Amino acid sequence: MSVAFTKEESAETAAETLLPDRPISPHPNLVTEAGLQALQRQLQDAREAYEAAQAIEDVNEKRRQSAVPLRDARYLTERLRTVQVIPAPASTDVVAFGSTVTFSRADGRVQTYRIVGEDEADPKAGTISFVAPVAKSLMGKAVGDVVGSGAQEIEILSIG
Repeated sequence: MSVAFTKEESAETAAETLLPDRPISPHPNLVTEAGLQALQRQLQDAREAYEAAQAIEDVNEKRRQSAVPLRDARYLTERLRTVQVIPAPASTDVVAFGSTVTFSRADGRVQTYRIVGEDEADPKAGTISFVAPVAKSLMGKAVGDVVGSGAQEIEILSIG
């Protein structure tokens, strides 16, 4: 193997391992208790993946395998440093952080979402971030309230 090939491979590997940091939201880092536990698990998983990568003998492969867990560990450490755990809502009278809201849309669709922190939001799993437009419009509203207008109209059917 030529030295030129080795340097090229190392330069290529270096480019693969210099991952930009994950962006940190400017919003307060609000989470539910379950969200806090999920962040802690994700950090532990990232640390374990990083440690496993450190056992790899090939330097280039070690760098490749370490890049993502290292970046994720930096992100998750910062998110845990700034976390604000919000207790479950004491009342179901109005929509609040942690509420599960069922609403109907103007087109007849009925949807149910739990309002949670940004890192724990997964619309496919029934959770949306408190900074999502629909969540913002629902916060502080009660059953029967209508928000939006026209095709964007939403009526709150239940709060849990």
